[in-house]
Amino acid sequence: MFDGKSKVRSEVIAKATKEALQRRGVELIDIAKIVYEMQAPYNEELQLEQCVDSVMNVLKKRELQHAILVGIELDELCEQGKLSTPLQEIVESDEGLFGVDETIALGAVFTYGSIAVTTFGHLDKNKVGIINDLDTKKGNKVHTFLDDLVASVASCAAARIAHRSRDLEEAGLTFEDVKDAAK
Repeated sequence: MFDGKSKVRSEVIAKATKEALQRRGVELIDIAKIVYEMQAPYNEELQLEQCVDSVMNVLKKRELQHAILVGIELDELCEQGKLSTPLQEIVESDEGLFGVDETIALGAVFTYGSIAVTTFGHLDKNKVGIINDLDTKKGNKVHTFLDDLVASVASCAAARIAHRSRDLEEAGLTFEDVKDAAK
């Protein structure tokens, strides 16, 4: 049991976040594919492995970890029927006017600036990749929060790549140059 005096270690939170995503059927490659789709038109040399790396780096941010852990917990509690009425029904039906799911996800997006915010809006509206799978109710799973959280992670990772690409461009380098230098 947690004693309330010590702080939860970063590696514990990071591990719990990755495990929660996997438990809910979301793999890093699923998010990376969305990142690739968002950034490939602006970066000819972009590789999927760079998108996976960006997703992994974004998932090191506590804002995203906390948002993911809270959102997944609420989805799972809803599946178990453990939320109080009327919240149970609102989350279960993914009520259109609810908006708390987007608010939590958007709060985490602000860490990566306006590119992440606009990308989040695009992903929330167009439901790209696994976001669509999560948003489309299949079986008795509730993903009211998770679909928006995946959009949040993908948006942040795409923004990270956009910013990194610009930094490399200004230095006269490309992602390919950095990849070759790492070998």
